[in-house]
Amino acid sequence: MLGYECFKAADDRKLDTDACVRVVMRNKKLGLDQYRFLLKTIVSSGLGEETYGPRNVINGREEFPSENDAHAEMDEIMFSTLDSLFEKTGVSPSEIDILVVDVSLFSPAPSLTSRIINRYKMRHDIKSFSLSGMGCSASMLAIDLVQQLFKTYKNQFAIVVSTESIARHWYCGKEKSMMLSNCLFRNGGSSILLTNKRDLRDRCLLKLKCAVRTNIGYDDEAYGCCIQVEDPQGYQGFLLTKNLTKAAAKAFTGNLKLLLPKILPVWELLRYAISTLGKKPTKGQNLSFNLNLKSGVDHFCLHPGGRAVIDGLGKSLGLSEYDLEPTRMALYRFGNTSAGGLWYVLSYMEAKKRLKKGDKIFMVSLGAGFMCNNCVWEVMKDDLDDTRVWEDCIDEYPRKNLVNPFTEKYSWINDECLNFVRLD
Repeated sequence: MLGYECFKAADDRKLDTDACVRVVMRNKKLGLDQYRFLLKTIVSSGLGEETYGPRNVINGREEFPSENDAHAEMDEIMFSTLDSLFEKTGVSPSEIDILVVDVSLFSPAPSLTSRIINRYKMRHDIKSFSLSGMGCSASMLAIDLVQQLFKTYKNQFAIVVSTESIARHWYCGKEKSMMLSNCLFRNGGSSILLTNKRDLRDRCLLKLKCAVRTNIGYDDEAYGCCIQVEDPQGYQGFLLTKNLTKAAAKAFTGNLKLLLPKILPVWELLRYAISTLGKKPTKGQNLSFNLNLKSGVDHFCLHPGGRAVIDGLGKSLGLSEYDLEPTRMALYRFGNTSAGGLWYVLSYMEAKKRLKKGDKIFMVSLGAGFMCNNCVWEVMKDDLDDTRVWEDCIDEYPRKNLVNPFTEKYSWINDECLNFVRLD
């Protein structure tokens, strides 16, 4: 990897407490029960006051978004990150051989890859791929796709653009399991430049060591736990069910069985095998039970999908709060930016000067399907300290107090007296 850039919107796009309340109050279909559910969800989400929302939502047009809203959202994210990437790396758009764009919920014609090719007047023989429907794990899937192409095509430059369309997919109904996405997902995205040119090895930031993809779509519960549907009133949204954590655990466990033998030293695998010989696994046992992941991994870059996701992964892997800090801070500052989220976590690690030459970074992503796509990178340089999107605030992190202001401002909504009041 020669470089990567993350998207950061303008300050007028911030969804702070007051902005969120304005959006909620515009939905006249909601009642006291929904208000209490939203308060509980937002407070426990792990998001802070400075995440970014789509411009049409900020402007009060979430119920009737246009095609232009979706295109404007994608253009801003894709072109701003690509402009910065080309400028910082010195690689020209005409040198790009492979282009992969992953956006789950927006697949226009012409494609988003064609839109990028047209904007930068890229070569006619560029190999382009548009991935949709892959959810939050799409970026790792795109990286693996490039890796497979690199086995066939030599001396190539490849770009991966990972983001999500939110402008046209803000849920405006009243189903609780579909309102969750409004509380978690925010605007963001990333562009990554990759190469297999050996003469550029000294310029690279990271080297991909291995990647493993797992898809348990054969399981009906897993397939339906994270899915785009319409509610009974006809409002389209993203349904997140209680089976999500079960599906995530199943996909993650299956992935680790394939990945860990590739990244952990033989002596650690042997020690683990001997220590578990004759023992039966117990229900709820940690995946990392008696297995020292840090014998082969130095940093953990987890998908910032929400506080519950981070807590679950941290417990399963036996991680410390220091290990989880980059993911928690990325979620707090930028929210769940879907496929692009992992790169905000990586950027935090770099801005905090955690990464040293030879370190191994374990990237974990989970997404609709249900899929778990993970990979391991090796740091190639000692002087990685670009602050990128954290430039104006990195000194303020880590935040010790991640309490959401909603708790203080709107806790009165849980007062039992309101059960006897009609909200008009």
